[in-house]
Amino acid sequence: MINKGLSKMGIFLLNMLSLLPLFILYRLADAFYVLIFYVFGYRRKVVKENLGNAFPEKNTAEINAIEKRFYKFFSSLFIEVIKMKSISKKELNKRVKFKNTDLVEAYLKNNESVLFCSSHYGNYEWVCMAIGLNFSGEHFPIYKPLSNEAFDDWFLTMRSKFGNQMVSMRQTLRAIQSSKNKPTMFTFGSDQAPSKDESNYWTTFLNQESSIQLGIEKIARKTNRPVFYLKINYLKRGYYEVDCVPICLNPAETAEFEITEMHTHFLEDMINEVPAYWLWSHRRWKYKPEQKVSEIIKKDQNIMDAIA
Repeated sequence: MINKGLSKMGIFLLNMLSLLPLFILYRLADAFYVLIFYVFGYRRKVVKENLGNAFPEKNTAEINAIEKRFYKFFSSLFIEVIKMKSISKKELNKRVKFKNTDLVEAYLKNNESVLFCSSHYGNYEWVCMAIGLNFSGEHFPIYKPLSNEAFDDWFLTMRSKFGNQMVSMRQTLRAIQSSKNKPTMFTFGSDQAPSKDESNYWTTFLNQESSIQLGIEKIARKTNRPVFYLKINYLKRGYYEVDCVPICLNPAETAEFEITEMHTHFLEDMINEVPAYWLWSHRRWKYKPEQKVSEIIKKDQNIMDAIA
């Protein structure tokens, strides 16, 4: 009961903060950067480790420069997420511009559906929010529910304010089936790490063995919906350009795991190009493939022991 009350109080304060103009909020972001980087060192160990493993060829000075640039951007991102509550359609469209949308629209106008790959790069929240304002089809972003119910509801309200129809990961197939007769866009977070039990495919990503979600590939190959990557380019503080890049227009003709490799290495190239704007504070590599194998062997041994 106390936690629920604190959550509601926190949400109220965030909503009030959201009413401030962005130029003031960005001044708060500057102060926030000092706090999380210099005072509290928020997840600096995780960020430093992730960067060092991803870029073994870079020296300490280069890693430190990327780290500082990331935290400055992360501070702005935090403020921009809060601003989602009160941002207008006009303001959002001014700050998030889409390019190369013609091919996507050609499918939608022909009553066909497409799949979007996105990632935790740039302001992925604003981009996802703006899709509902810039395309003719219905937009279904796939999301992972938060454990805190109050904050989960708060995020859902913000994310769906401009027509987006949010779908939890476990409801994806049902949503695709129920909307199959109309032009739609389903957006997947291609860098959302699967749970340990669901880590059935591994590949090298940023110089590390990484487990990859197979959902978008399975749906693409089953439905033959074209796959586009939403390449987010950071222009300047608070302004983004989104390039709709076709990475696979005939999924039914691809081999198993081909689409997964395509979108994984597309993101890898994007990060290598400008690394500071990916979410390095995520614990993306919490476990390794040998841990998965060890668990499978242990499980099989338990079954054999039970049979014996």
